[in-house]
Amino acid sequence: MARPHRDLLAEQAKIFKALGHPSRLLMVDALRGGEKCVCDLQALTGADMSTVSRHLAVLREAGVVRSEKHGTNIYYTLALSCLDTFLQCTSTFIAVRIREKAGLLGYGEQAS
Repeated sequence: MARPHRDLLAEQAKIFKALGHPSRLLMVDALRGGEKCVCDLQALTGADMSTVSRHLAVLREAGVVRSEKHGTNIYYTLALSCLDTFLQCTSTFIAVRIREKAGLLGYGEQAS
């Protein structure tokens, strides 16, 4: 495999790793709706500020989010525009799998 391709895959892996924690994914999902203050993201996750800051640093380092300071507050936005489509795609995929599993288990079938 050519080196540039390996480098590309390594950068993609960094993004997927950043998205691989439920709290970070929760924050990213919230940011799909627009800019959020770090205090809003803290309230959303219920984690302490240092934990939220570490999660946001991972997302920022991977290029998933960007931050901007407004006065004393820091606001975050999604930097990866295609993420909304990806999350919609995975949500649909998961919903289909759940319905298929429910069908295999006989849920939703009426007794005759």
